[in-house]
Amino acid sequence: MERVRMDKWLWAARFFKTRAIAGEACDMGRIECGEVVCKASRDVKVGDVLRVRTGGNEYEVEVLIAGDVRGSGAVAATMYRETLESVARRVKIGAERRAMQEMGGWQESHRPTKRDRRDINRLRGR
Repeated sequence: MERVRMDKWLWAARFFKTRAIAGEACDMGRIECGEVVCKASRDVKVGDVLRVRTGGNEYEVEVLIAGDVRGSGAVAATMYRETLESVARRVKIGAERRAMQEMGGWQESHRPTKRDRRDINRLRGR
């Protein structure tokens, strides 16, 4: 199989739990292929480099297998290769989150106030 729909591939590669959520991510502009925002109906080919933003993570992956069958996590991991820069970025962000929690940047005992949300957004560069 050479070409697969973007939403189907993202679901099969286990970036998203359902195909509908993968389609919504495409509609919201969270999936890019070569600096171009992708629609859910775009075809994914072997060799494409995708930037996928899920929750708090951002992945930059190269498509190795254009499959549309959802298998185990081990099988899904063989469908793509994450770039070294992407891995380093995710490790750095994870370390920053852990440090923020240790310093008391977020107390889980209450919901953030409007002021807390503004501070969080300012820290994240939004």
